[in-house]
Amino acid sequence: MLILLAGIFGIHIIGIIILLVATIDNAWWMTDVISTDVWARWIQTSGVWNLTDLPTGSHYPQDYLQAVQASSVLACIFSIIGIFVFVAQLFTLEKGQRFTISGAFQLLACLCIMIAAAIYTDRFHLDEQDGWYGHCFILAWIAFALTFISSIIYFVLRKKTA
Repeated sequence: MLILLAGIFGIHIIGIIILLVATIDNAWWMTDVISTDVWARWIQTSGVWNLTDLPTGSHYPQDYLQAVQASSVLACIFSIIGIFVFVAQLFTLEKGQRFTISGAFQLLACLCIMIAAAIYTDRFHLDEQDGWYGHCFILAWIAFALTFISSIIYFVLRKKTA
C-alpha cells in the first residue's frame, strides 16, 4: 500500500509540474517568428526575441482569453491544494474517507485545464495557417489526462481502503 501511495503522490507531483509549465511557459501557439502563450507574445525581429502584448480584436477575444488564463491558474491552485489535502488526509481521516477531498480537488483541476485548453482550441488562431500548437498546449492536455487519472485513482482508493 505504501508503494501505491508513493506512486500516486508521484503522479500528482508530475501533474502539478506539467500544469505549472503549461500555464507559465510561452509556447501555446508557435510560428517561425512568433511564440504566443496565454499571457504575452514573443516576436523575433532581426534575430532578437521581443516581448509584446497579445493582439486584440475579433480574432483574439479578451473575454475568452481571460477565461483561459483564469482556468489555467485555477487548475494549478486546485492541484496544489489537492496534494496538501492528500498528505493531511493520510494522518487525520479514517479509512474509507481519506481520499475523497483530494480526488475532488484533482477533478476540479482536471475540469479547469480542460476548459482552458478547449476554449483556446475553439476561439484562437482559427484563421492562421502557418502556425502550430506549441508544447505548452500539448502539456495542458497531458495535464488534463494526468489529473483525471489521479482523481479516478483517489476515488477508487477511497473504496478499497474502506
